[in-house]
Amino acid sequence: MGTMQDSIGFLISDVSRLMRRRFDERARLIGVTRTQWRVLKFLQRDEGINQGGLADLLEVEPITLCRMIDRLEEADLVERRRDPSDRRAWQIFLTERARPLLEELGHLGEVVLGSALAGVTPAEHDAVMATLQRIRSNLSSPDKTHEAANG
Repeated sequence: MGTMQDSIGFLISDVSRLMRRRFDERARLIGVTRTQWRVLKFLQRDEGINQGGLADLLEVEPITLCRMIDRLEEADLVERRRDPSDRRAWQIFLTERARPLLEELGHLGEVVLGSALAGVTPAEHDAVMATLQRIRSNLSSPDKTHEAANG
């Protein structure tokens, strides 16, 4: 198989890290972190979600999300509203200021992806996508090797 640097796991991780870094460099010029962009993107898909639900989706602690929402609120990108069905909970909504920013960040993501895929043929792209989807599916389903070993 070769060295660790040649392994598929290392390569997937390294490509992911480099794509995040390139995105971060460009997003910083707009004044948003990748973490903030993720929060805004999840909100765009599920606007009005409560803070607890959003923390679960982002896989962060509620207190961590609370600080993130505080900063986004200070930047006038989100607003908290009382949940009508639970007065103790807050629902999170995007502000009008967030919408063009999300569009700009989406475009930025496409630019980063475009430069990452430079010189990759459509056939290579399709093969990589099919392989990664298979890997994700293998990792998402219960571990069959573990079951076989104990069966």
